[in-house]
Amino acid sequence: MGCGKSTLGRALAQYTDLQFVDLDTHIERRFQANVRDIFAIQGEPRFREIEHRMLSEVADFENVVIACGGGTPCFYNNMEIINTHGTSFWLQASEQILLRRLKRGRHKRPLMAGKTDEQILQTIRQGLVQRHPYYTQAHHTFCTDELETIQEIRDTTQLFIHKFLPQ
Repeated sequence: MGCGKSTLGRALAQYTDLQFVDLDTHIERRFQANVRDIFAIQGEPRFREIEHRMLSEVADFENVVIACGGGTPCFYNNMEIINTHGTSFWLQASEQILLRRLKRGRHKRPLMAGKTDEQILQTIRQGLVQRHPYYTQAHHTFCTDELETIQEIRDTTQLFIHKFLPQ
């Protein structure tokens, strides 16, 4: 959460012939409700079931960049689906960058809403520890600390393309 999956994914789609699919947005369109409401009304277990079904669906799309929620790889066999259907990336951002981004957008994130800065930092730390075994199954890792300005997004996207996409 907060590592820049959507920001980098959109930028990659802009610079390539790939389509961008944000899994949460896909869920919201299909279920006519935002993720926050699904989480609040139906609970996390139900949301994770929906997320798993929708991941299985979008995994069959071709020529796409898919941004999954930070918890997506940690449930069911989602990491296996991700790795089997494409090339996976663990987008890593430093703790301080994650804290700054999540503080800014806490009102949009169900797991951050109403938390103090210290609670957000603890959530980041706990999340990284809990999710580490899943994230380390990704095919590649890539640093996303520099996605704050338009120029940083452009430079980071170009670096990603140069490093990972065939020329």
